[in-house]
Amino acid sequence: PHIAAIHGVEDSDGVRGLVLELVEGETLADRLARPAGPTRGLRLPEALGYARQIADALEAAHEKGITHRDLKPANITITADGVVKLLDFGIAKVVTGDGPGPDLTHAETATMSATQAGLIVGTAGYMSPEQARGKPVDKRTDIWAFGCVLYEMLTGRTAFRGDTLSDTIAAI
Repeated sequence: PHIAAIHGVEDSDGVRGLVLELVEGETLADRLARPAGPTRGLRLPEALGYARQIADALEAAHEKGITHRDLKPANITITADGVVKLLDFGIAKVVTGDGPGPDLTHAETATMSATQAGLIVGTAGYMSPEQARGKPVDKRTDIWAFGCVLYEMLTGRTAFRGDTLSDTIAAI
């Protein structure tokens, strides 16, 4: 539920691509950029409705052993009917069990190339401390990011920010 569907995998000249569901609507990032009234962020019932759908999507992915690793408002689309769809599993990781997955510094991602040793993947303001350090991650990194997204929905500002990428990671 609440995850954009993959309709097929195509191969063209040695390049593999996914055929994805077209999800029309606005991203949560776009929705957060619009004023909600006299306060920042979304109204509580709206934020909680979206949060429940995001949590359902993450639960479904985690039950299949998939960690998103880049949950952020720009990867969440809201349809005209208020239905949330989680998108962009481009750096997702398949993890087995409840403990940490393979060490991220030596892991291949779902992108077109392998993760280089020491490379940090994801979006800084939503990374868990382990992910920001390039350490092994599991579903708990998505739960951390979910908390960051929920905080932003309620307050209208990111949980962790800095003037530079390094400052943001240090804030985490």
